[in-house]
Amino acid sequence: QFVESGGGSVQPGGTLTPSCAASGFNFGDYSLAWYRQTSGNERELVAGITSTGDIKYYESAKGRFTISGDNAKKMVYLQMNNLEPTDTAVYLCNMGPPSATWGQGAQVNVSW
Repeated sequence: QFVESGGGSVQPGGTLTPSCAASGFNFGDYSLAWYRQTSGNERELVAGITSTGDIKYYESAKGRFTISGDNAKKMVYLQMNNLEPTDTAVYLCNMGPPSATWGQGAQVNVSW
């Protein structure tokens, strides 16, 4: 199970840090990832972190976003800096590759 929080509305250039609480599996054994989805579009992979701490950012996130995890708290975070209107989406976390169970996500709105 994944429960996202920490979305919100910001102006371009702002910062948000969604959080994800994971449960129901052995957190330290899996890669975790953040995805995002806009209306009518496929989910897009944003950033991933392996069980050993290796990190990969996909094109939309490079240079602006930072993924991190806390094994003790079973939490995954996505610090998003210098947000742009095109970052407006629902942000979701899951395993990488994803399991069939998705949370409701954290809505992020970036606009003037």
